Amino acid sequence: MAKVPVLITVTGVDQPGVTSALFEVLSRYQVELLNVEQVVVRGRLTLGVLVSAVPEVADGTALAAEVTAAIHGVGLDVTIERSDDAPIIAAPSTHRIVVLGRPVTAAALGALATEIAEIDANIDMIRGVSDYPVTGLELRVSVPAGAAGRLQSALSQVAAQQRVDVAFQDASLSRRTKRLIVFDVDSTLIQGEVIEMLAARAGAGDAVAAITEAAMRGELDFAESLHHRVATLAGLPADVIEEVAEQIELTPGARTTLRTLRRLGFKCGVVSGGFRQVIAPLADDLKLDFVAANELEIVDGKLTGRVIGPVVDRPGKADALREFANRAGVPLEQTVAVGDGANDIDMLAAAGLGVAFNAKPALREVADASLSYPYLDTVLFLLGVTRAEIEAADAHDGVLRRVEIPPD
Repeated sequence: MAKVPVLITVTGVDQPGVTSALFEVLSRYQVELLNVEQVVVRGRLTLGVLVSAVPEVADGTALAAEVTAAIHGVGLDVTIERSDDAPIIAAPSTHRIVVLGRPVTAAALGALATEIAEIDANIDMIRGVSDYPVTGLELRVSVPAGAAGRLQSALSQVAAQQRVDVAFQDASLSRRTKRLIVFDVDSTLIQGEVIEMLAARAGAGDAVAAITEAAMRGELDFAESLHHRVATLAGLPADVIEEVAEQIELTPGARTTLRTLRRLGFKCGVVSGGFRQVIAPLADDLKLDFVAANELEIVDGKLTGRVIGPVVDRPGKADALREFANRAGVPLEQTVAVGDGANDIDMLAAAGLGVAFNAKPALREVADASLSYPYLDTVLFLLGVTRAEIEAADAHDGVLRRVEIPPD
């Protein structure tokens, strides 16, 4: 005899024994289990169980009465209904939306939901991914064919209006295959610009900062601007490099990010228009797998104001990513690049996922995702890692800590 589907939904304050009480009753009726989904939010349980049963059981009163008594006995509510039209396993969502903010307001989420509904897309699931250093939500959505571009454009407008970060990503298996990540250094992995720190010791800090800013906006050719800036360092004693290296401050969340990525098996590297002599000690400390950077020429213990070898500029950064990926045996579509300036455009375009981090407009326009909060570990949320997973691993290794963040 053909069986029919029955959906049992349990709601209420979660406590031990709910699932066992339900399945003890179900086992007596020899039903077949088709699907189970459960979520607990702030101690409130929603448990959905889809079973198949012969019609006399599904349509009779005995099963419903026993299930109701068992669930009421543990203090929760239950509904039981035929579920003939619903699929046993829902089709996978087509896209993933990550929303980050300090805070994420109801108005922001409501505006996003409105745009999703406007194109007849459906929100399949919402879950929290972070409560620190920003609030993060992940929405899994099913988008009609051909409507993804329109939704992405609409979400970008909402992000700007509501002052939140919104990343819109394909939800296919390819999203989970990332294996190599590279970071720009200045104003991405570290705070500030190394060339400006060196130039300050040569009395040229303001002039170099102005050139750097114009180059990062894409207004100047990076290679040409680099030569102009390095020329101001001529005559500086080489030991200032070590002094500057000791003063470098990592971007908040940098160590957490790299530690977590290594646990996940990522190869990690840096690609910088800065200087190898400054970056190398940091790369060793962070246990990075790859380093690409310019090299300052030193003669008789002093900087000459020149660099040695090919300049790591905008095309050079993309070339370095390709080289790292080739050495690691990782296809480019499985790579991630994170940067902040116009000279990172080619590198982010070449990567499978390009992330603009507190970036200039020129880079934000071409990046796959943009982050505007000064915490590098927000990159992890784009990769599907939650704060709970990060902190569980840190607690296991004895390195868990939270630094108090001052209010905005």
